[in-house]
Amino acid sequence: MVNTAYDPARQTPAASPWAAVGVSAFDELVYQSILHQPDAGTAGWALLTGATPARVRKSCNRLLSLGLLQPPDSMGGLRAVDPRVAIRALIRRRETESELLAATAEEMATAYEAGMLREEPSRLVEVVSGEGANAARLEELYARAEHEVCLFDTPPYLAPRTPQLDLQSDLLSRGIVYRSIYSASALEDPDVLFHAWKMVELGEQARVLPSVPVKLLLVDGRRAMLPLTASGTGGYCAAVVRHSAVTEALQKLFDLAWQQATPLGRPAADGELSEGERTLTRLLAAGMKDEAVARHLGVSLRTLRRRVSELQDRLGAASRFQLGVRAAQQGWL
Repeated sequence: MVNTAYDPARQTPAASPWAAVGVSAFDELVYQSILHQPDAGTAGWALLTGATPARVRKSCNRLLSLGLLQPPDSMGGLRAVDPRVAIRALIRRRETESELLAATAEEMATAYEAGMLREEPSRLVEVVSGEGANAARLEELYARAEHEVCLFDTPPYLAPRTPQLDLQSDLLSRGIVYRSIYSASALEDPDVLFHAWKMVELGEQARVLPSVPVKLLLVDGRRAMLPLTASGTGGYCAAVVRHSAVTEALQKLFDLAWQQATPLGRPAADGELSEGERTLTRLLAAGMKDEAVARHLGVSLRTLRRRVSELQDRLGAASRFQLGVRAAQQGWL
């Protein structure tokens, strides 16, 4: 006997989460009816839902395909699968489908961008003017990063670094790979050096070259942002380059520079070096000039050179170059 005290039509919410896993409002009504009246059969569930038995049978077939019902067996007719098991399995299936769809979307986006560039080559480069517009575009590029961000970092700095550092910290927390190549002149600024070390502690992969060819931000090898102004007097103006042979060439340029760059040292473990020696080793590894290192340490050039000489003696290094090699071998860089 059907218990008509349960009325699924009155108990179904206006906005149901079932739609997110591909279950229609009517199929949800049928499923709820089966849960509450498992022995009612097709005719009883039709009465509960106010639908024809034929429509209920079609709904049951869909619920079977979704894994929410068990097929009939020798013990009786259709039975609901434990919702805790069935719904979790349905969610996992949807997650897998979503991941496949996301991968397909990336492939289609590549074709879309290529088609747009063929139709209108001027879309390859977007010129962004103004501090606010540049900051917004930078934030958008960081937000769209999925795999890796690469950076050539060198003066001059036309905008405050703090917003970019916050964006970078967020990227690292999301598991995005972040590789930076700093020019030695950039690290002569104590604030830049401090923030570089802080980012390394958070997971940034950082290296140093005497100079870098251009200020550059590369996102997933598909989009690039380069400044078009060399000084603050020119205002804030940058070019955003979309995925093309240009971005592929810029990625190859960065990868080549990465191979040639020196790792920005992490502090050695306690007990291996004194705090002053750890700092000195990292500054030397950054390729900074003696005058800049002395300013960072607050010592005279004579004191600095004496300390460098002592480090060379400890490692049996006859030159600054050998000092760097030996320090790397000891795990100090």
